[in-house]
Amino acid sequence: MKFTIRIVVLLFATIVAAHAATDFKVLKRFPVNGSESWDYITVDSVARRAYVAHGVRVNILDADTGEVIGTIEDTPGVHGVAIASSSNHGFSSNGKEDKVSIFDTTTLALIKKIDVGKGPDGIYYDAASNRVFTNNHGSHDITAIDGTSGAVAGTVAVGGDGEGVVRGQDGLIYVALEDKNELCGYDPRTLEVKRHIPLEGIEAPTGLAYDARNNRFFVGGHNKKMLVVNGTTGKNVASFPTGSGTDAAAFDDQTRLIFFCLIRRICG
Repeated sequence: MKFTIRIVVLLFATIVAAHAATDFKVLKRFPVNGSESWDYITVDSVARRAYVAHGVRVNILDADTGEVIGTIEDTPGVHGVAIASSSNHGFSSNGKEDKVSIFDTTTLALIKKIDVGKGPDGIYYDAASNRVFTNNHGSHDITAIDGTSGAVAGTVAVGGDGEGVVRGQDGLIYVALEDKNELCGYDPRTLEVKRHIPLEGIEAPTGLAYDARNNRFFVGGHNKKMLVVNGTTGKNVASFPTGSGTDAAAFDDQTRLIFFCLIRRICG
C-alpha cells in the first residue's frame, strides 16, 4: 500500500515543478504483481530506475515507463533500498533477518549479505561520506556501511527508532526518532551524535523534509501535525495541521512546497 502512496507523491512533485499548484493530477500508475506488503520506493534518477520494497523481494521498474527490469530476491521483511551510484552497488534493508543485501546495480546479482542491527527499517546513502546507513528499530541504533566494500564502519548510538532523514547545512545527518519525539543529528564520518532537538507538540514523528536555503526542518507526526524547526537554534517556530496517517515528507525547493504522504487518507 505504501508503494501507491509514494508513487502518487512523486508524480505530484513532477507536475508542480512544471505547472501551477492547481494542476495536481496522477499521471501514471505502474502495476506490480504480488500480494506481499509494500514499503519505501527509491528512485535512481541517473539510471532512471525505481526500486520497490515488496515484502520478500525488491521489484525494479523503469521509472519512466513502468517496465519490469528485474527483481532482487530473498530480502525477507525488506523496508527500503539505497543506491551507491559511484560503486554500482545497491543495498536493501532486510528487517526480518537483521541483514542488508548488497547487489550489483548493473547485473542485479547478489554480492553478499551483512549483519547489521536488529530490525533494519529505513536505509539511505550519504554520498559525501560514501556510507549507507540503516535505521535499526529493534536495537534502537543506526548501522554505517561502506558504500564500496560493504564493510560495517560502525554504529550510531541514537537511542531511538529512526524514520525520516535529511542532511543539514552543518554536515550532520538528521533523523526523526519516532519513539523519542525528537530530531537527532550525527556526524556521518565519526558516527558521533552531536545534537538532540526536542519536538514540541509532535507525536511519533516520521516524515522529515528540509529547506537548505533557510535552514528549516519540516517534521510530520502521527497526531496530524507538521512542525517547523529552526535548524540553527533548534527552536520550534510554527506548526500546521496535516491529516490522518502523516508519514513520509519531501520539500521542493523550486516551488517552495512541502509534501506529506497521508497513509490512511489515501489507502482508506
